[in-house]
Amino acid sequence: MRDRFNINNYSNLGQRIITAIIGATVIIAGSIYSPWIYFVIFGLILGFSQMEFYKLSGLDGMLPLKSFGTFLGLVIFSLSFFIEIGHLPDKYYFLIFPLASLIFFIKLYRKSDKKPFTGVAFTFLGIFYVAVPFAMLNVAAFAVDESFHYEIIIGSLFILWASDTGAYFAGTKFGKTKLFERVSPKKSWEGFLGGAASAYLIGYVLSRYFNSLAEWQWLCIATIIIIAGTYGDLIESLFKRSIAIKDSGKILPGHGGFMDRFDGLLLSAPFIATFLKIF
Repeated sequence: MRDRFNINNYSNLGQRIITAIIGATVIIAGSIYSPWIYFVIFGLILGFSQMEFYKLSGLDGMLPLKSFGTFLGLVIFSLSFFIEIGHLPDKYYFLIFPLASLIFFIKLYRKSDKKPFTGVAFTFLGIFYVAVPFAMLNVAAFAVDESFHYEIIIGSLFILWASDTGAYFAGTKFGKTKLFERVSPKKSWEGFLGGAASAYLIGYVLSRYFNSLAEWQWLCIATIIIIAGTYGDLIESLFKRSIAIKDSGKILPGHGGFMDRFDGLLLSAPFIATFLKIF
């Protein structure tokens, strides 16, 4: 009986669907229920994603500060949340700079590192590439009238998931023209257009139900996710190809690792937050 419900008994697509349903339910329900539950859920996703990045960097011979880099990423994420929610003044952002400088001191006292500045560089890259985008999600969530709007978070995720799903099925069925063969041979322009159509459709539907943003703003967010999300996927593919691996991890059945699932969000989040702050 237990083997019957083992997720490994399902096809890759079946595992992908089951994992997506469970993950989406947890993220959506948690974000709607409370900003604090949202904070915990995305803090965990950030922690796992950043540890994945540092683990992959280690496979290529780099020696980033895995624990301290992840800790600093969580500090940046936490500071942005507490500042945006109004529990801390924005002057506390300045704590980031002396904490980040400790990376140099730690590397200075590690005698075993042959190329310490390479480790320093990849530690900072993990913070900038993974932690900062998650911190920018907090900025986006509080960008409208300085109160928490879960619909901005889950709406952006709905658009991202729609784009990924549309691209997957359109690319599988119609994909012939390569989008960026050097980096990702399976991606096609047909898949990209299928993902774009799905993203715009969901963006329009969201504008009918979520009133925190106007229709044109939802469609602009869809445009950001279509473009930046695609590049985010390509950039992670480039990173994985540089160290000759297929997936960033195996923790999410059918999806690989957390970076495989949230790579489009990493590049989209800073653009979404900037767009909402300006407009």
